[in-house]
This record gives sequence, C-alpha cells and structure tokens, in this order.
Amino acid sequence: MITALYAALFGLMFVVLSIRVVAKRRQFMIGLGSNGEVSLQRAIRVHGNFAEYVPFALLLMFLAEYSGLAAHYVHTLGMVLLLGRLSHAYGVQQVKEPLKFRVFGMLLTFGVLLFSAVTILVLHWLRQAI
Repeated sequence: MITALYAALFGLMFVVLSIRVVAKRRQFMIGLGSNGEVSLQRAIRVHGNFAEYVPFALLLMFLAEYSGLAAHYVHTLGMVLLLGRLSHAYGVQQVKEPLKFRVFGMLLTFGVLLFSAVTILVLHWLRQAI
C-alpha cells in the first residue's frame, strides 16, 4: 500500500509542525490564540492548513490507489503533495512572505485533490460500464 508510506511521511511532518507551534507558544508564553505575535500566527496557520488539507488528500489518494490507480501515479501524487506542503509551509513561515511559495504549494495540493477525485470517479464509472 503506497499511500501508507506517504501517510507516514506526512505524520512525521505534522509532528514537526506541531513542535514548531509549541516552541513558539513557549517562546512567547501564550497558551491559547496568538496574542498578535505574527510568527506564532504563521506557525499556527501552517499547522492548521496542513491539518485541513492533508488528511483529505491522503484519503483520496488511498481511494484512488484502492480503485486501481497504477503505482507510479500514486507515487507521483504523494511526491507532488509532499512538495506542495513543503512549499506552502516554507512560504507562510517567512516574515516577508514570498507569496509564490504559498501559491505554488496550494496549487499542487489542489491538483492532487482534483486529480485524485476525478480519477476515483473515472475508475468507478469504468467499472460500472463493464
């Protein structure tokens, strides 16, 4: 199961992002919210955005794989999603945010979501047509 490999990698990345938020909270002595600290706000949003998109993308990747998507396509989806999330995290974490990294990261993430969803529909339709 290829998606499990990427789920493990994203699990590790999620822990790193979580630790970054905790470290910022300790640095500024803020337990809840961000109290206007920009670097903490950015760490929170990188973590939150990851939590909002990655689980659903992995679910769609798994369902596409389970539906019969060829292994090299599943690996491609996983690598594209990983590149997208790394790019997004890098871009948003910067104080002077280079928007191109954030946009690139979200485009790759949306691409994985869209490709996976359409693939599942097509593979389902093809099974029904036979």
